[in-house]
Amino acid sequence: MQPQDLAKKIAAKKAPTVVDVRSGIEFRRGHIPGAVHAPAWKILLRLAPLPSDKGAELVVTCEHGPRAQIAQALLNSRGYRNVVLLDGHMAGWRRAGRPQET
Repeated sequence: MQPQDLAKKIAAKKAPTVVDVRSGIEFRRGHIPGAVHAPAWKILLRLAPLPSDKGAELVVTCEHGPRAQIAQALLNSRGYRNVVLLDGHMAGWRRAGRPQET
């Protein structure tokens, strides 16, 4: 998903679930508004706060991409069918000056 599309959905209060798979320190330093913190290990152990609807739109992000790709594969293996990656990930989100919350 393109960052500008996600930003529009957030502003319109129609945001998908944003799944941030970075470390706790990274997440606390700043994340996309409304994002849930779900590192890959929490997804693997079924401890992540994810929607029960397996068809819900999920947008996965990490800092640069590799962790998000792993999380996307884990989510798909858990039955989630509508999982996409955020283009540019958090590094791109920040470079574009998009809002963050702490």
